[in-house]
Amino acid sequence: MWALFMIKNVKKQRPVNLDLATIRFPVTAIASILHRVSGVITFVAVGILLWLLGLSLASEEGFQAASAIMSSFFVKFIFWGILTALAYHAVGGIRHMFMDFGWLEETFEAGKRSANLSFVITVVLSILAGVLVW
Repeated sequence: MWALFMIKNVKKQRPVNLDLATIRFPVTAIASILHRVSGVITFVAVGILLWLLGLSLASEEGFQAASAIMSSFFVKFIFWGILTALAYHAVGGIRHMFMDFGWLEETFEAGKRSANLSFVITVVLSILAGVLVW
């Protein structure tokens, strides 16, 4: 009964616009969302990479099969994406660690600067990963 009383006294100040396509996220929110997405990609990729490693270590024929799989352009592109996700997740994790240690200010401006810097570092690492893969 008291729950109904609480519900009636709650102010009805709820968000009106819930269309995510029209909401502009700040760069810090985008960095946070991408950090989570890159973590999921990395988690899934570990299984794929462990399977490929197991295949290559099983026998000489397995190594040849793994080598043939990795020679495909599509697989190289996926591997490059995995390396890019891993790079972004590592850079974002270091960024968060710096904030947790107090080495970066926890202001919006410092968050924007560090998020933009993490994007730039990830682009450089992604280019280096592309050179490594191809």
